[in-house]
Amino acid sequence: MKKLLLLGGLLATLFAASPVEAKESASLQAKDGHTGNTIVSIASTNDSFDVLTALLKHAKLVGVLNGETEFTVFAPTDDAFGRLPQGTIESLYQPENRELLATILTYHVVPGSVRSTDLSSGSVDSVAGIPLEIAVGSGVTVNSSNVVTADIEASNGIIHVVDTVILPPQ
Repeated sequence: MKKLLLLGGLLATLFAASPVEAKESASLQAKDGHTGNTIVSIASTNDSFDVLTALLKHAKLVGVLNGETEFTVFAPTDDAFGRLPQGTIESLYQPENRELLATILTYHVVPGSVRSTDLSSGSVDSVAGIPLEIAVGSGVTVNSSNVVTADIEASNGIIHVVDTVILPPQ
């Protein structure tokens, strides 16, 4: 019940949040300029993904996203995590919420390497086993989150930067 209340509060806040302006693609590349690194390597060397990287470590998902299996990650920035209700991130670090954290993070991941030019409108299964709704038009949205930077290439997939944390339905 506690997890459902937390998730419900997160959803309500996110739907009320205003979109973030798109950032320059160059500012979201890895600090060292390499694009041949894994998804986790790119995220961990980029100032925009400090929260995401820390949460991936806490959820013990680094090994999966550091491996050879290809994934597409819709990666929320630190600003996106900052728009969550106060105390949410701290709550996700609690041992009793580790499973919820893993579900939220894997909801941002789809199997395979999908470039923005290969995206089409419709439903796609996330690694969490819960479908995401992709809409392609003047831009790309994933559920209600906007893709603000697309096609950051990693050696094991693609990162698309999104402006909000995408939360699974209750």
